[in-house]
Amino acid sequence: MLRTFSFWLFFFLTTFINAQNEYQYSYIPKTVYENQVFPVTVIDLSERNEHLKFQFDETSGLQPLFKDPLIVRNGNDTFYTFYFKASKTDVEIPRLFISSDQSDFSLDPQLIPLAKLHVNEGFCNVLAADMKIRNYQVSNYDTKNHMVTLSLEAYEANIEDIGLTDVEEFGVEEIKRDNAKVTAEFYTILPRAQKELSFNYFNTIKKRFITLRVPVTLPNASVTTQSDLNPKVDAFKRLKRYTLIFFSLFFLMMFLWKKDFFYLVLGVISLITLMTFYVPHKKICVQQGAPLYILPTQTSTIGTRIENEIETMMLGERGEFKKVEYKKGIIGWIKNEDLCKN
Repeated sequence: MLRTFSFWLFFFLTTFINAQNEYQYSYIPKTVYENQVFPVTVIDLSERNEHLKFQFDETSGLQPLFKDPLIVRNGNDTFYTFYFKASKTDVEIPRLFISSDQSDFSLDPQLIPLAKLHVNEGFCNVLAADMKIRNYQVSNYDTKNHMVTLSLEAYEANIEDIGLTDVEEFGVEEIKRDNAKVTAEFYTILPRAQKELSFNYFNTIKKRFITLRVPVTLPNASVTTQSDLNPKVDAFKRLKRYTLIFFSLFFLMMFLWKKDFFYLVLGVISLITLMTFYVPHKKICVQQGAPLYILPTQTSTIGTRIENEIETMMLGERGEFKKVEYKKGIIGWIKNEDLCKN
C-alpha cells in the first residue's frame, strides 16, 4: 500500500516537474507605466503541437484584451502572447490555467511593478512600441478654424487615451485593435493661424518621447483636394491627368506626321478618358436640420447641422454616407437618410 502511494506520488511530481519545463513565461516586462498596453508571452516546449486552452483566473479584475492569444511558431517552440493594459497600480498577472489533451497545468501569478513616467510638454497620453500617421486631411471647419483628421496606426498602444492639452476640441473614433496593432481616426479643431500640429508619444521600446508633426495648410483652398483622408490620392489623380494630356498630344502629333488612323484612335481614347476627370460632381439635396458628421462612421461627432435645405455637390461616397461641402469650405458627411425625399 505504501509502495503504491509512493509510486503515484513520484508519478505526480514527475509529471508536474515536466509540465513546469514544458510551459513557462518566456517574456514578462520588468516594469510598466500607467495605461501602457504590454505583452506577456508563454512558451510551449513540449514539441507536441497540442491544441491548448488558456484561462486566466476569472476572479481577478485584470484580464487580457483578447481571450485568445497571438500564436507564433519558431521551429519546435510555440509562443502564445497575451496583451494587457496597466492601470494606476502595480500589475498582478493572474494565475494562468493551461489545458491540453493530456494534462492540466497552471502558471503562478506574476507581479509587475508600476514605473513613474515623467511626461514632457506636448505628451498626448499614448504609450506605444511604435506609432505613425498613415495619412491626414486638413479642411475648413468654420470661418475661424480648420479641422485636422489623422489616420493613426500604432502597436501595443493605448490609443483610446489620446488627447491634446493645448486644444479645446478633439476626439478619437473607429478604433480597431488586432492583437498588438491598433488603428484609429483622430480629429482636432485648430485655429486657422496655427500652421502645424505636433504632439509627442512615449516609445516603450526606445524609452523616449517621439514627436509626430503634420502641416496645417489647406491645399489650394479647394474642395477638390478633399476627396479622401489620404492626400496622396489627389497627387495620383493629377499625375494621371498630366499623363493623359501628354499621350493625347503625342498621338495627335503622330497622326499628323504618320497619317496613320491608328494614332488618331489612340488619341481619341486618351482624350475621352481625360474628359472624365472634368465631369462635374453630382448634385444632391440635403434636408434642413440634417447633421453634418466629421467622419463617415456611426459613432462620429456631429460638426454642425444644416440650417436650411440645400443643394450641393457630392464630393465622395462611403457606405451610407455622402461627402458634401456645406457653406464655403465647410466639409463633412451626410447620411443617406438625411437626403431630400423627392
